[in-house]
Formats: sequence, C-alpha cells, structure tokens
Amino acid sequence: LLLLLLAPWGPRVAEGLRSPLRRWPVPYRRFDYRPKTDPYCQARYTFCPTGSAIPVMKEEDVIEVYRLQAPVWEFKYGDLLGHLKIMHDAVGFKSSLTGKNYTMEWYELFQLGNCTFPHLRPGMDAPFWCNQGAACFYEGIDDAHWKANGTLVLVTTISGTMFNEMAQWVKYDNETGIYYETWTVQASPDKKSTVWFDSYECSKFILRTYQKLADLGAVFKKIQTNYTSIILFSGEPIYLGNETSIFGPQGNKTLAAAIRDFYNPFKPHQSVREFFVDLFKIIDRVILNHQFYLFYNLEYWFLPMKSPYLKIIYEEVPLPVGSKASCGV
Repeated sequence: LLLLLLAPWGPRVAEGLRSPLRRWPVPYRRFDYRPKTDPYCQARYTFCPTGSAIPVMKEEDVIEVYRLQAPVWEFKYGDLLGHLKIMHDAVGFKSSLTGKNYTMEWYELFQLGNCTFPHLRPGMDAPFWCNQGAACFYEGIDDAHWKANGTLVLVTTISGTMFNEMAQWVKYDNETGIYYETWTVQASPDKKSTVWFDSYECSKFILRTYQKLADLGAVFKKIQTNYTSIILFSGEPIYLGNETSIFGPQGNKTLAAAIRDFYNPFKPHQSVREFFVDLFKIIDRVILNHQFYLFYNLEYWFLPMKSPYLKIIYEEVPLPVGSKASCGV
C-alpha cells in the first residue's frame, strides 16, 4: 500500500531531450522472446504455483466466460485495498462438455514492488530490475476468493474453436509483452488530457483478452465493468536514455548518480525511522520540486510533475464490441 501512495524522487536538474518521436502515448515495446530471469530476483510468493498448459477444447464445446475481480493481496489483507478500489483482475472459463473450470490472469513474476522500483546492488552502477510479468493459467476457479470481496460474473459465452484461437493469441501476447509497467502517466486529471505513458498490468491483459474474444465473434453482456489505474500527472516527459547511454563507460555520471539517488528511498527492509526520513525526501522532490524518474521500455524518462501528482482511480471501461459478427454461440 505504501508503494502506491508514495512517488519516487529525482534530481534537481533533469538532463535530457524532449521525445524525438513526439508520439504519445509512447508505444509499449514488444520483444521477440522472453529472456531468462536472473536468480537474484526472488518472489515472496511463488508466481503461478499451480499453473498448467491451456487445454485444447473440442470445437462443439460451449464455454462460459466470467469476469473475475478482487482486491489486490486479498488472500492476505482481505478487503483492505478494496476500500481504496485497488483491484486485481482475471478471467474464468467453464466448459459445458467437461464441467471443468479454469482461471487465467496476468501479474508480476516477483511482486509489485520489484516491478515498480529496482534494486541498487553493490558493485553495479545501473539499477537492477526484476520487472517481468506473465500470464498464468490453471484449473479451477476459487469462488470464495473472487466472490467474498470482489466480482464473479458471467460476461459472454464462446465456442471451443474460439477458445482455442484465443489460446494461440495468449501464447503470442505472453511471449512478446514481457515487462510489467505500473504507472499510467498523463498531463492532467481531465479525461481528454494527453496520456504520455500507459500502464501494462493485469487489467490491461484482461481488456486485451476480452477484445480478442470480441474480434473472434463473442458477444458480451451489457454490464458495467470498472478497472483500477494508478496515475502520475506530469508535463511533457524528457527522454534521458537507456542503461548503456547513462550508466555505460561513456555515460553521464552525474545523471547516473541522480537516478540511483532517485530509487534509494525505496530500498527494502528499512527501519521506521529510516522510512520517515525517506518520506520527507520524497515529498520534497516530487511535490515541492516537481520531479520524478520513470523507467519504461528499458529506457529512462524525467517527468516534470504537477498537481495532483498521483491519483488512484476506479474507472469504467465498457466491454468490447468485436470486428466480426457473432458465431451464433
């Protein structure tokens, strides 16, 4: 929760260039393959502990699709974060031929903190990131988990053929979209304001999945669906460079030191006294001096922060309408 309420802090002078592309929001970068994770990256809770391969459904099967939503860390804190509308999203499936249920979701390999902030490792100049995210598919739907403090509701019905085509898309999406991005960054709270960067997290995976199903012919029910976004507010971002150009042999040592200082207040296992000292530093930089560093697409950006600085919203996003006609399911 503290990670969501606090913003990191940056140097007093940002050194960099205005975006050479001038394309907003900056497109999320996809990759040719998923790299192996470094053994240094460790999760407190194992990623996808009961995961399994996505099954091949029979073409004539009729599969119910469920919207699943529950407060983040509900298994540990119950509805605590639900009161702040900080929600995690997933999708459920039920086969009419076999009666089996399945759950599919997308989340961090090494928990939210590691995806949002890096480690400052001794002997390494560049911040070290453990920020991969991935899809998890497993048999069963934990009704108690989703119903107790959240949502479990039927949204559409699809054929086995559509499910199998979706499964192929999930494989592509999972192998090419590999990095978790916590923040949405935009110019102001106005809904029509410029979005500089879009997040890439659990809810965006569910929205992509729904859209894929709609494009395959799924017809969704007319129900309200809301999703959580954590938004930073900034003037036009300033491009700083990548790890090599900043931290390499020919890099900018002043900027490199400033970026390390930026992330230092978020080191783990702090004492209460150390936390409050760092909290004052954060407030000074982000609110009084309007500064923030962002790591996106393996590149660093400087954000000239502006009021209200950070906001958590629970915003309605309608279920999609596809590009194909209904398959008659």
